[in-house]
Amino acid sequence: MTHATPSSKTLRAIRGSFLDFTDDPFYVPESESVRYVADGLLVLEDGKVKDFGDYNTLQPKYTDLEITSYPGRLIVPGFIDTHIHFPQTEMIAAYGEQLLEWLSQYTFPTEGKFKDKDYAQKVASFFLDELLKNGTTTALVFAAVFPQSADAFFEEAYRRNLRMIAGKVMMDRNAPDFLMDTADSSYHDSKALIEKWHKKGRLLYAVTPRFAVTSTDAQLQMAGKLLQEFPDVYLHTHLSENVDEVELVAKLFPDSNGYLDVYDQAGLVGKRSVFAHGVQLTDAEFERLSETGAAIAFCPTSNLFLGSGLFKLTKAKSDQYPVHIGLGTDIGAGTSFSLLVTAHVAYKVVQLQRQRLSPFRAMFLATLGGARALYLDDILGNFEPGKEADFVVLDAQATPLMAFRNPRSVATSLEELADQVFSLIVMGDDRAVHATYIMGELAYTKEGDR
Repeated sequence: MTHATPSSKTLRAIRGSFLDFTDDPFYVPESESVRYVADGLLVLEDGKVKDFGDYNTLQPKYTDLEITSYPGRLIVPGFIDTHIHFPQTEMIAAYGEQLLEWLSQYTFPTEGKFKDKDYAQKVASFFLDELLKNGTTTALVFAAVFPQSADAFFEEAYRRNLRMIAGKVMMDRNAPDFLMDTADSSYHDSKALIEKWHKKGRLLYAVTPRFAVTSTDAQLQMAGKLLQEFPDVYLHTHLSENVDEVELVAKLFPDSNGYLDVYDQAGLVGKRSVFAHGVQLTDAEFERLSETGAAIAFCPTSNLFLGSGLFKLTKAKSDQYPVHIGLGTDIGAGTSFSLLVTAHVAYKVVQLQRQRLSPFRAMFLATLGGARALYLDDILGNFEPGKEADFVVLDAQATPLMAFRNPRSVATSLEELADQVFSLIVMGDDRAVHATYIMGELAYTKEGDR
C-alpha cells in the first residue's frame, strides 16, 4: 500500500484536451495567441491552477495524483458574461417591442416583484444554476432597484463560491413610482451594499445606474461619487443601444456632447466601466472608450431581438483605437443563457457587415477577452498557474447531429481545432456543456446532481 505525500493530498488534476488563449487573436496571430494541448494535464491546488501542460511531460512530476479524465472532451476556461439581468430571467422571450416600449410593457412590471427578497432569492438561485449549466462561471449582473434584490443575489453567489460582479439598479426618473429610488437613497443604499459585499469571498460590486434615461444628472453625479470613494468597484450601465434612446438622451441632457459624454461628465468613464451594447456609437465615442480603458459588452442576441442594430465589432477592435470587448447574453432581451449561442449570433452580426469573426476570436471574447474587459485577467481567463480554476468541459459530440458533424473528438491540429470550435459555437448550447468547475470543484455535470 502506497502512502500519499502530504502535499499530494491537496493536489488533484484534470486530463483532457485544453484550449485557452495567451494573448488577443484580434492583434496577435492565432498561431501565437491560441494554446492547444491535445492531451493535457491541469494540476489543481486549493482552487487554483498549480501547473498546466502536456500530460506525458507533467504527470511524472506528481506522485499519487488523483486524476479525473475527460477523454474526447475539450476543456476551456469558464465563460464570462459581461452583461446580464438576473431579475429578467422569467421574462425572456417577451414578444414584440423595441427597447423603450419593451422596458415599459414587460421589464418594469417584472422587476417590481423583486421587492420581495424571498422571491428574489428564488430567482437568483435558478439564475445561477442556469449560468453554471451553460458554462458561465463569471458574470456582470444587474439586480433590481431594491437593495434586497442585490442582497439575495450576493447571498446565493457567495454560497456557491462564485466570482460574480453585481449591483443594485439606480433609477430616479422615467420609470414607475414603485421602481424608483432617489439620488440620495441610491447613493446610501449602494454604499451600504459595497461595504457589505465588495470583495467578500469572490464577490465584487458594480455601481449600476440603469441608463441615462432613468437617472437624473444628480443621480449620475452620486454614482461618480461612489466611484471616487471606492476606486476598485465597477461601473455598469447601458450605452447607445437604440436610435430612439440616443435621441431621447440628447433631449434629456442638452448640455452633453453625445450619449457617452453624459456619463463622462459625471466621472463614470474609465477602467472597470462596462457599457452594454454601444450599437449606435460615433467614431469619437469609440476613441474615448479606447483612451479611458473602458469596455463594451457586445450583446448580439439582444441587439437583434429588440431590433437595435448591428454592433461594429471590427471598429471596436481596430488597431488605432482598440476597445476592450466582452460578450453579454443580456437576459432577458437576450434570448439564451449560452455564450456559445451568443458567439454564434455575434458571428452572424459580423457577417451581415461583410466582415469575419473567426472561431478562435469568438472563443477569446467569451474567455480571456471577457476577463480583460473586466480587468480580471490577472486571476481569470486562461490556465496560467496561480489563476482561479474556473473551467468548462465541452462535448463536441453532445447531440447526434454534432457527433455526425465531429466524428473525431480530439483535434490534431489548430486547423482541425478551429473547425471543431466553430461547430461548437454554431451548433452548441447548454447540451454541449458536459461539466462546469468552480475553483477546481465540480459545480455542475450533466451526469449527476449539482
